[in-house]
Amino acid sequence: MAKTPAKAAPKKPAAPRAKASAAKAPIKSVNTAAAKEKFSKALDDAKAGAAALGSEARTRAEAYRDQAVAKSSDWVDEAKVYGEQAKKKAGELAVEGKTRASDALSGFGKLVSDNAVTIDDRFGEKYGDYARTASRKLQETAARIDAKEIDELGEDAREFVRKSPALAVGIAAVAGFFLARLFSGSNKA
Repeated sequence: MAKTPAKAAPKKPAAPRAKASAAKAPIKSVNTAAAKEKFSKALDDAKAGAAALGSEARTRAEAYRDQAVAKSSDWVDEAKVYGEQAKKKAGELAVEGKTRASDALSGFGKLVSDNAVTIDDRFGEKYGDYARTASRKLQETAARIDAKEIDELGEDAREFVRKSPALAVGIAAVAGFFLARLFSGSNKA
């Protein structure tokens, strides 16, 4: 049989090192206190820097806001001036257009009236009378257009569209067709 080794005697525990650890403890607490103090100071500096940065940002934001308000009020004023100029110019152009339309209708009525005699000779007095009636209506319409203000003409047009929208759309389509034919160029060479 094999011999089993004898059990070794138990070792004595090491002597407590109370004196050595007591000597190191004050150094550790001094280092910790110094670190806490430095951290606390750095934190205070960071807070002060953030407060100063925030204050500066608010000051700049207020300055930029004041500039934006001033510029926007300037732009609004300029837009109002341009709007008034555009309104005045549109009114002048509308009056000029009204005058031209009235003159064109009057001239066309006079042309039809001048040709009424020729129509009498070629087609008969009945058709000549139709031409004279049409001429008179054209000249009366020209006189009414010339006598009315632009605002009155606009209101009359709105009222006409309200009363008979289908007829208004038809007239606009026919007028658009004629204008397109009038202004379209011929592709034939």
